[in-house]
Amino acid sequence: MGGPAEVSAKTLRTLNNQTEKNKQKRKTSSIRYPFWFGGTATSMAACVTHPFDLIQVRLQTRTANAPQNMSGTFLKILKSEGPFGLYSGISASVLRQLTYSTVRFGMYEEMKQRAGPDAGFPLVVAMATSSGFAGGLAGNFADVLNVRMQNDTALPLHQRRNYKHALDGLIRMTREEGVVSWFRGWLPNCSRAAATTAGQLATYDTVKRLLLDNTPLEDTVTTQVLASFVAGLTTATVTNPIDVIKTRAMSSKEKQGMLELIRNISRAEGVRWIFKGWVPSFLRQGPHTICIFLFLEMHRKVYRQLRGL
Repeated sequence: MGGPAEVSAKTLRTLNNQTEKNKQKRKTSSIRYPFWFGGTATSMAACVTHPFDLIQVRLQTRTANAPQNMSGTFLKILKSEGPFGLYSGISASVLRQLTYSTVRFGMYEEMKQRAGPDAGFPLVVAMATSSGFAGGLAGNFADVLNVRMQNDTALPLHQRRNYKHALDGLIRMTREEGVVSWFRGWLPNCSRAAATTAGQLATYDTVKRLLLDNTPLEDTVTTQVLASFVAGLTTATVTNPIDVIKTRAMSSKEKQGMLELIRNISRAEGVRWIFKGWVPSFLRQGPHTICIFLFLEMHRKVYRQLRGL
């Protein structure tokens, strides 16, 4: 057993290592990355997880004779639309991420830079929430297209819109319904975007910081996967009720307020609608969130290497 001098030397080395670790963390967190990293990272993630998003939308807008679970919906899509049917609306999904996520990530990173590395959790949540709301408003038109294109083939033939792609859908939607259609369901959508961004960005940054500060883990893929998994679980739980309302509002052909829509859903389905589609939501949000932050960290790593940082 070592003497007091050896114990003191070990303690000093531990403190020095922790100090060096904190300096490195501050140095890395002070780097200002391009604002569009969030948009491209989430677009790449959307291409991976789009089938789960599609299944979630189909479950939330299902008719009485449609499958009631994820596996049944998956098999029905494969049988009636083929493998490519799982990627219905992918152009609108990518457009949505390039607008919505570019704004929310860009605003959040800018506010985080101004707040510094020691910002408390309530401030981080507030920054993420406000960024998400703004991003939801910026990308609302693309989200309307995304929901419509994903749900189109599940509708009767006479109700289908048959948009060829996102640009065609945007032109037709504007011509047939006016610019006001861009903002259909904007309040539940922006509320969901705010909750999603708080669940993803605030949770990821907080959990990652806790892991780096209180465990031997370094800023590696393991730490990033753990933090993003917790972020995905949190996001799926807090956004599911809002997501159901948003999807119903955007796919509806009738104009009705959010409170009226909630009353109608609750009257018809009871409180169970809050958890409708939760499993596919989590199965989408978990991998999707993990993919987002892995792609984002890859962006950052390449950027640091190219800039010699």
